[in-house]
Amino acid sequence: MWGRISMKLGEPVKYMFKSVQGNSNNLSISLRSMSSTAKYDFTTLQVTSPSEYVKHVELNRPEKRNAMNTAFWREMKECFNALAIDEDCRVIILSGAGKMFTAGLDLQGNDIFPKLMSEMDVGRKAFFTYESVKDLQESFNVIEKCSKPVIAAVHSACLGAGIDMIAACDIRYSTQDAWFSIREVDIGLAADLGTLQRFQKITGNDSLTRELTYTARNFYADEAKSIGLVSRIFQSKEEMLKGAVEMANIIASKSPIAVQASKKVMVYSRDHSVAEALDYQCQMNSAMLQSEDVMKAATAMMNKEKPVFSKL
Repeated sequence: MWGRISMKLGEPVKYMFKSVQGNSNNLSISLRSMSSTAKYDFTTLQVTSPSEYVKHVELNRPEKRNAMNTAFWREMKECFNALAIDEDCRVIILSGAGKMFTAGLDLQGNDIFPKLMSEMDVGRKAFFTYESVKDLQESFNVIEKCSKPVIAAVHSACLGAGIDMIAACDIRYSTQDAWFSIREVDIGLAADLGTLQRFQKITGNDSLTRELTYTARNFYADEAKSIGLVSRIFQSKEEMLKGAVEMANIIASKSPIAVQASKKVMVYSRDHSVAEALDYQCQMNSAMLQSEDVMKAATAMMNKEKPVFSKL
Protein backbone atom coordinates (compact mmCIF):
# COMPACT_ATOMS: atom_id res chain seq x y z
CA MET A 1 0.00 0.00 0.00
CA TRP A 2 1.08 3.57 -0.49
CA GLY A 3 1.61 6.07 2.29
CA ARG A 4 2.51 9.75 2.22
CA ILE A 5 4.92 11.34 4.66
CA SER A 6 5.57 15.09 4.70
CA MET A 7 9.14 16.20 5.15
CA LYS A 8 9.96 19.07 7.51
CA LEU A 9 10.24 21.55 4.66
CA GLY A 10 6.91 20.53 3.26
CA GLU A 11 8.29 18.42 0.42
CA PRO A 12 6.28 15.20 0.07
CA VAL A 13 8.10 11.91 -0.39
CA LYS A 14 6.27 8.77 -1.40
CA TYR A 15 7.13 5.48 0.17
CA MET A 16 6.08 2.00 -0.84
CA PHE A 17 5.39 -0.43 1.97
CA LYS A 18 5.35 -4.09 1.01
CA SER A 19 4.44 -6.65 3.61
CA VAL A 20 6.10 -10.05 3.66
CA GLN A 21 3.75 -13.00 3.35
CA GLY A 22 3.78 -15.39 6.30
CA ASN A 23 4.46 -14.00 9.74
CA SER A 24 2.36 -10.85 10.17
CA ASN A 25 4.94 -9.51 12.63
CA ASN A 26 7.56 -9.71 9.93
CA LEU A 27 7.27 -6.54 7.91
CA SER A 28 9.68 -5.67 5.17
CA ILE A 29 9.70 -1.94 4.45
CA SER A 30 11.04 -0.77 1.15
CA LEU A 31 11.66 2.96 1.09
CA ARG A 32 11.84 4.23 -2.43
CA SER A 33 12.23 7.98 -2.97
CA MET A 34 11.15 9.73 -6.13
CA SER A 35 14.45 9.42 -7.94
CA SER A 36 15.39 8.68 -11.53
CA THR A 37 13.60 5.33 -11.23
CA ALA A 38 10.31 7.16 -10.75
CA LYS A 39 8.31 8.40 -13.69
CA TYR A 40 7.70 12.12 -14.07
CA ASP A 41 4.25 11.72 -15.55
CA PHE A 42 2.40 15.03 -15.98
CA THR A 43 -0.20 16.53 -18.32
CA THR A 44 1.21 20.07 -18.51
CA LEU A 45 4.93 19.29 -18.15
CA GLN A 46 7.31 16.94 -19.91
CA VAL A 47 10.47 15.82 -18.12
CA THR A 48 13.44 14.32 -19.97
CA SER A 49 17.13 13.69 -19.27
CA PRO A 50 19.31 15.19 -22.04
CA SER A 51 22.50 14.13 -20.25
CA GLU A 52 23.73 12.64 -16.98
CA TYR A 53 22.48 14.51 -13.90
CA VAL A 54 20.55 17.01 -16.06
CA LYS A 55 16.76 17.15 -16.19
CA HIS A 56 14.82 19.14 -18.78
CA VAL A 57 11.37 20.34 -17.68
CA GLU A 58 9.33 21.57 -20.62
CA LEU A 59 6.02 23.44 -20.35
CA ASN A 60 3.87 21.18 -22.50
CA ARG A 61 0.63 22.89 -23.55
CA PRO A 62 1.79 24.17 -26.95
CA GLU A 63 -1.76 24.27 -28.31
CA LYS A 64 -2.59 26.78 -25.55
CA ARG A 65 0.71 28.69 -25.86
CA ASN A 66 1.75 27.03 -22.58
CA ALA A 67 -0.82 29.05 -20.64
CA MET A 68 -0.93 28.10 -16.97
CA ASN A 69 -4.06 26.24 -15.87
CA THR A 70 -5.12 24.55 -12.63
CA ALA A 71 -3.25 21.33 -13.41
CA PHE A 72 -0.06 23.28 -14.14
CA TRP A 73 0.06 24.87 -10.68
CA ARG A 74 -0.29 21.49 -8.99
CA GLU A 75 2.17 19.73 -11.27
CA MET A 76 4.87 22.38 -10.86
CA LYS A 77 4.91 21.71 -7.13
CA GLU A 78 4.92 17.95 -7.61
CA CYS A 79 7.64 18.10 -10.26
CA PHE A 80 10.11 20.37 -8.49
CA ASN A 81 9.57 18.74 -5.10
CA ALA A 82 10.44 15.42 -6.76
CA LEU A 83 13.46 16.86 -8.58
CA ALA A 84 14.70 18.35 -5.29
CA ILE A 85 15.20 14.85 -3.86
CA ASP A 86 16.21 13.08 -7.07
CA GLU A 87 19.84 12.02 -6.58
CA ASP A 88 20.20 11.67 -10.35
CA CYS A 89 19.36 15.35 -10.85
CA ARG A 90 21.92 18.10 -10.26
CA VAL A 91 20.76 20.77 -12.72
CA ILE A 92 17.37 21.58 -14.27
CA ILE A 93 16.58 23.27 -17.58
CA LEU A 94 13.14 24.92 -17.87
CA SER A 95 11.77 25.68 -21.34
CA GLY A 96 8.50 25.81 -23.29
CA ALA A 97 7.22 23.59 -26.10
CA GLY A 98 5.80 25.01 -29.29
CA LYS A 99 5.75 28.54 -30.66
CA MET A 100 6.35 30.45 -27.42
CA PHE A 101 7.69 30.04 -23.90
CA THR A 102 4.40 30.96 -22.20
CA ALA A 103 1.42 33.24 -22.59
CA GLY A 104 1.10 33.38 -18.80
CA LEU A 105 -2.09 32.78 -16.87
CA ASP A 106 -4.87 30.77 -18.52
CA LEU A 107 -7.85 32.94 -17.68
CA GLN A 108 -10.34 30.24 -18.70
CA GLY A 109 -8.58 27.26 -17.17
CA ASN A 110 -8.20 28.18 -13.50
CA ASP A 111 -10.60 27.12 -10.74
CA ILE A 112 -10.08 30.34 -8.78
CA PHE A 113 -11.98 32.63 -11.18
CA PRO A 114 -15.50 31.10 -10.95
CA LYS A 115 -15.48 31.59 -7.17
CA LEU A 116 -14.18 35.14 -7.53
CA MET A 117 -17.13 35.89 -9.80
CA SER A 118 -19.64 34.13 -7.55
CA GLU A 119 -22.03 35.62 -4.98
CA MET A 120 -19.93 34.27 -2.10
CA ASP A 121 -19.78 36.48 1.00
CA VAL A 122 -17.04 39.10 0.64
CA GLY A 123 -15.19 38.05 3.80
CA ARG A 124 -15.22 34.38 2.82
CA LYS A 125 -14.19 35.24 -0.70
CA ALA A 126 -11.24 37.20 0.70
CA PHE A 127 -10.09 34.22 2.79
CA PHE A 128 -10.46 31.92 -0.23
CA THR A 129 -8.52 34.29 -2.47
CA TYR A 130 -5.70 34.72 0.06
CA GLU A 131 -5.19 30.97 0.42
CA SER A 132 -5.50 30.43 -3.34
CA VAL A 133 -2.88 33.03 -4.23
CA LYS A 134 -0.52 31.69 -1.54
CA ASP A 135 -0.88 28.25 -3.12
CA LEU A 136 -0.16 29.63 -6.61
CA GLN A 137 2.93 31.42 -5.29
CA GLU A 138 4.26 28.12 -4.00
CA SER A 139 4.21 26.76 -7.56
CA PHE A 140 7.10 29.12 -8.35
CA ASN A 141 8.64 29.23 -4.88
CA VAL A 142 9.47 25.53 -5.33
CA ILE A 143 11.89 26.53 -8.10
CA GLU A 144 13.81 28.71 -5.68
CA LYS A 145 13.50 26.25 -2.80
CA CYS A 146 14.85 23.42 -4.94
CA SER A 147 18.58 23.28 -4.17
CA LYS A 148 19.41 22.28 -7.76
CA PRO A 149 20.22 25.23 -10.08
CA VAL A 150 17.47 25.96 -12.63
CA ILE A 151 18.28 27.40 -16.07
CA ALA A 152 15.33 29.10 -17.79
CA ALA A 153 15.49 28.96 -21.60
CA VAL A 154 13.03 31.49 -23.05
CA HIS A 155 11.99 31.73 -26.69
CA SER A 156 9.42 34.05 -28.27
CA ALA A 157 6.94 35.44 -25.72
CA CYS A 158 7.27 35.32 -21.94
CA LEU A 159 4.25 37.11 -20.52
CA GLY A 160 2.73 37.85 -17.13
CA ALA A 161 3.14 34.82 -14.87
CA GLY A 162 6.00 33.74 -17.12
CA ILE A 163 8.05 36.59 -15.65
CA ASP A 164 7.08 35.45 -12.15
CA MET A 165 8.34 31.98 -13.04
CA ILE A 166 11.71 32.85 -14.60
CA ALA A 167 12.42 35.34 -11.80
CA ALA A 168 12.55 32.35 -9.45
CA CYS A 169 15.17 30.61 -11.64
CA ASP A 170 18.93 30.81 -11.14
CA ILE A 171 20.08 31.50 -14.71
CA ARG A 172 18.08 32.88 -17.63
CA TYR A 173 18.85 32.51 -21.35
CA SER A 174 16.75 33.73 -24.26
CA THR A 175 16.57 33.67 -28.03
CA GLN A 176 17.08 36.85 -30.04
CA ASP A 177 13.35 36.95 -30.87
CA ALA A 178 12.27 36.68 -27.22
CA TRP A 179 10.08 39.39 -25.76
CA PHE A 180 8.76 39.97 -22.29
CA SER A 181 5.97 41.82 -20.53
CA ILE A 182 4.92 42.24 -16.90
CA ARG A 183 1.37 42.12 -18.23
CA GLU A 184 -0.76 42.04 -15.07
CA VAL A 185 -1.86 45.69 -14.94
CA ASP A 186 -3.48 45.20 -18.34
CA ILE A 187 -5.87 42.67 -16.79
CA GLY A 188 -6.55 44.86 -13.77
CA LEU A 189 -4.34 43.35 -11.08
CA ALA A 190 -0.89 43.63 -9.54
CA ALA A 191 1.57 40.85 -10.31
CA ASP A 192 1.27 38.58 -7.29
CA LEU A 193 3.44 35.51 -7.91
CA GLY A 194 6.94 36.90 -7.38
CA THR A 195 7.81 39.49 -10.04
CA LEU A 196 7.36 42.50 -7.77
CA GLN A 197 9.48 40.82 -5.11
CA ARG A 198 12.30 39.39 -7.28
CA PHE A 199 12.61 41.42 -10.50
CA GLN A 200 14.15 44.52 -8.95
CA LYS A 201 16.67 42.43 -7.03
CA ILE A 202 17.66 40.67 -10.24
CA THR A 203 18.09 43.82 -12.32
CA GLY A 204 19.17 46.23 -9.57
CA ASN A 205 17.09 48.93 -11.30
CA ASP A 206 14.11 50.05 -9.24
CA SER A 207 13.08 52.81 -11.64
CA LEU A 208 12.93 50.50 -14.66
CA THR A 209 11.15 47.80 -12.68
CA ARG A 210 8.42 50.29 -11.83
CA GLU A 211 8.23 51.52 -15.43
CA LEU A 212 7.82 48.00 -16.80
CA THR A 213 5.30 47.13 -14.08
CA TYR A 214 3.13 50.25 -14.37
CA THR A 215 3.04 50.31 -18.21
CA ALA A 216 3.06 46.57 -19.07
CA ARG A 217 5.10 47.55 -22.14
CA ASN A 218 6.95 44.92 -24.13
CA PHE A 219 10.71 44.69 -23.82
CA TYR A 220 12.96 42.55 -25.93
CA ALA A 221 15.99 40.29 -25.63
CA ASP A 222 18.64 43.00 -25.98
CA GLU A 223 17.05 45.12 -23.27
CA ALA A 224 16.51 42.06 -21.08
CA LYS A 225 20.23 41.31 -21.33
CA SER A 226 21.26 44.92 -20.74
CA ILE A 227 19.33 45.02 -17.44
CA GLY A 228 20.56 41.60 -16.30
CA LEU A 229 17.34 39.65 -16.63
CA VAL A 230 19.01 37.24 -19.06
CA SER A 231 22.71 36.51 -19.28
CA ARG A 232 22.99 35.07 -22.80
CA ILE A 233 21.11 35.50 -26.09
CA PHE A 234 21.03 32.87 -28.85
CA GLN A 235 19.92 33.12 -32.47
CA SER A 236 17.55 30.16 -32.31
CA LYS A 237 15.74 27.95 -29.82
CA GLU A 238 17.86 24.97 -30.88
CA GLU A 239 21.10 26.86 -30.21
CA MET A 240 19.75 28.09 -26.88
CA LEU A 241 18.81 24.60 -25.67
CA LYS A 242 22.20 23.29 -26.79
CA GLY A 243 23.88 26.11 -24.86
CA ALA A 244 21.69 25.42 -21.81
CA VAL A 245 22.62 21.73 -21.83
CA GLU A 246 26.31 22.59 -22.19
CA MET A 247 26.13 24.93 -19.20
CA ALA A 248 24.10 22.38 -17.22
CA ASN A 249 26.76 19.73 -17.93
CA ILE A 250 29.49 22.01 -16.60
CA ILE A 251 27.54 22.69 -13.41
CA ALA A 252 26.63 19.00 -13.02
CA SER A 253 30.31 18.06 -13.16
CA LYS A 254 31.02 20.09 -10.01
CA SER A 255 30.55 18.93 -6.44
CA PRO A 256 26.79 18.74 -5.85
CA ILE A 257 27.39 19.73 -2.23
CA ALA A 258 29.32 22.85 -3.26
CA VAL A 259 26.80 23.89 -5.92
CA GLN A 260 23.68 23.30 -3.85
CA ALA A 261 25.15 24.89 -0.74
CA SER A 262 26.08 27.91 -2.87
CA LYS A 263 22.49 28.27 -4.08
CA LYS A 264 21.13 28.07 -0.54
CA VAL A 265 23.58 30.73 0.65
CA MET A 266 22.86 33.09 -2.27
CA VAL A 267 19.09 32.85 -1.79
CA TYR A 268 19.49 33.45 1.95
CA SER A 269 21.92 36.35 1.41
CA ARG A 270 19.50 38.14 -0.92
CA ASP A 271 16.94 38.46 1.84
CA HIS A 272 19.22 39.10 4.85
CA SER A 273 21.92 41.51 5.96
CA VAL A 274 25.57 40.91 5.08
CA ALA A 275 26.34 40.07 8.71
CA GLU A 276 23.49 37.54 8.90
CA ALA A 277 24.48 36.01 5.58
CA LEU A 278 28.12 35.66 6.62
CA ASP A 279 27.06 33.89 9.79
CA TYR A 280 24.81 31.59 7.74
CA GLN A 281 27.80 30.85 5.50
CA CYS A 282 29.85 29.85 8.56
CA GLN A 283 27.09 27.52 9.72
CA MET A 284 26.81 25.99 6.27
CA ASN A 285 30.53 25.46 5.80
CA SER A 286 31.06 24.08 9.30
CA ALA A 287 29.40 20.98 7.88
CA MET A 288 30.19 21.22 4.16
CA LEU A 289 33.97 21.60 4.61
CA GLN A 290 33.97 18.14 6.16
CA SER A 291 32.61 16.61 2.95
CA GLU A 292 34.69 14.13 0.94
CA ASP A 293 34.12 16.41 -2.06
CA VAL A 294 36.70 18.90 -0.76
CA MET A 295 39.47 16.29 -0.75
CA LYS A 296 38.33 14.81 -4.06
CA ALA A 297 38.39 18.22 -5.76
CA ALA A 298 41.78 19.16 -4.29
CA THR A 299 43.35 15.82 -5.21
CA ALA A 300 42.00 15.95 -8.75
CA MET A 301 43.30 19.50 -9.19
CA MET A 302 46.80 18.54 -8.05
CA ASN A 303 46.80 15.47 -10.31
CA LYS A 304 45.26 17.42 -13.19
CA GLU A 305 42.36 14.99 -13.34
CA LYS A 306 38.62 15.44 -13.56
CA PRO A 307 37.00 14.72 -10.19
CA VAL A 308 34.04 12.37 -9.96
CA PHE A 309 31.62 13.11 -7.12
CA SER A 310 29.21 10.74 -5.42
CA LYS A 311 25.45 11.18 -5.75
CA LEU A 312 23.83 13.46 -3.22
